[in-house]
Amino acid sequence: MTPSLAGIPVDFILFALTLLGVALFHHYTLYVALTGFAVISLYKIVFTGFAAGAGVAGWLGHLGHEWVTFANLFCLLMGFAILARHFEKSHVPVILPKFLPHDWKGPFALLVMIFFISAILDNIAAALIGGAMAHQLFRARVHIGYLAAIVAASNAGGAGSVVGDTTTTMMWIAGISPLAVLEAALGAAVALCIFGTIAAKQQHAWSPINKHAHEHTRIDWGRIFIVMLMLGLAIGTNVTINITAPSIASSFPFIGVAVWVAILLTAKLRRHDWEIMPETAKGSIFLLALVGCASMMPVSELPPASLMSAFALGFVSSVFDNIPLTALAIRQGGYDWGFLAYAVGFGGSMLWFGSSAGVALSNMYPEARSAVLWLRKGWHVPVAYVAGFIAMVLIIGWHPQ
Repeated sequence: MTPSLAGIPVDFILFALTLLGVALFHHYTLYVALTGFAVISLYKIVFTGFAAGAGVAGWLGHLGHEWVTFANLFCLLMGFAILARHFEKSHVPVILPKFLPHDWKGPFALLVMIFFISAILDNIAAALIGGAMAHQLFRARVHIGYLAAIVAASNAGGAGSVVGDTTTTMMWIAGISPLAVLEAALGAAVALCIFGTIAAKQQHAWSPINKHAHEHTRIDWGRIFIVMLMLGLAIGTNVTINITAPSIASSFPFIGVAVWVAILLTAKLRRHDWEIMPETAKGSIFLLALVGCASMMPVSELPPASLMSAFALGFVSSVFDNIPLTALAIRQGGYDWGFLAYAVGFGGSMLWFGSSAGVALSNMYPEARSAVLWLRKGWHVPVAYVAGFIAMVLIIGWHPQ
């Protein structure tokens, strides 16, 4: 029997304390996350064991089962940081003011672009590309509420696409129809209109678009080629493996390796900014520590599938890794997969560490690593989540499959 305190498993209490430490001590997030991972690991080794067995052997077996997820995340976070730097240096971001409106509708249009980029690429890449564009467009003065909106737009765009988010890809691999997942796009679009409008006005008041910077700048097509090759190999590998050999998709970090193959192939075309790797590695290890903590939680304690449990999972996913949540939901069955995709895909946007896109963007903007500021300035994201969910209930209706 799982040890508990006041009916709450001790595992969850330790994880909650870790997340509280991250929220309160945002200048020491890496150390807090690593300490939490060590404490939870020790507790599980001594008292409860793992699905793979008891003691140290069970812990090693658990890590062996999760290593592909860890490796893919690490490779993607590190690789997409290089991708974002190439995109920024391609000069595409600095010519955008020519085409975007110069009032608050300009920042809103950028969020719409991020939304659609994520639907066909990856939410991590979309967030980093959006962050790179915002850095140039707003003279490096990006409002935290707008940073929350960039993450929300990248997660919302991926929620309705089986290639836009790890959770929706997992559903696709499990045999769930892409059309069932596509329903999440309705809630995501409604949410985008709400948080996008508010965040765009926040940003315009904080720092308007730089209208005249680099008007005669030329695009560096070599860097654009590198960006497209990295994204093309990642997407191509993801789709190919999932279609031709889904049974081996969880046996090797194919997607992450594909990104680094592109980086190595283009090393002589343009110099990669290797100097950003140490700081990016810290943020990546922080995310892996939290994912590692989440993977050790007794997720079988979750309630059965229902409309309200799907709604609640959106809030849970902002502090609890959505990958094991999604895996459990798939095993449980009984969900409306469009609602689930929206909840676990978009819900993590409510806190900066609630999704890999948020952690990746915080590597670029360290000032975002404050849960208090994220919630205070980005209050429109949870409001938009609720509105999008209600829209799905009223227009589509709950129909579990």
